[in-house]
Amino acid sequence: MSGLAGTVYNAVLRSNTTMLFTVFGAAFGLQLAFDTGSEKVWDSINKGRQWKDIKQKYMEAPEDDE
Repeated sequence: MSGLAGTVYNAVLRSNTTMLFTVFGAAFGLQLAFDTGSEKVWDSINKGRQWKDIKQKYMEAPEDDE
């Protein structure tokens, strides 16, 4: 093996522990990226219809009792 395949094998696949950490790290990173991306798409599609967009209309100003 030489080139890129050899480098990947020596860096990641040679040790089970290293491979395990690589798989878990990649899964965590991909989940974070997918969640962030899907939330941005959802927010752009539903802009103006979510509670975070309209709550200022329904929140009452605090009253002064002096």
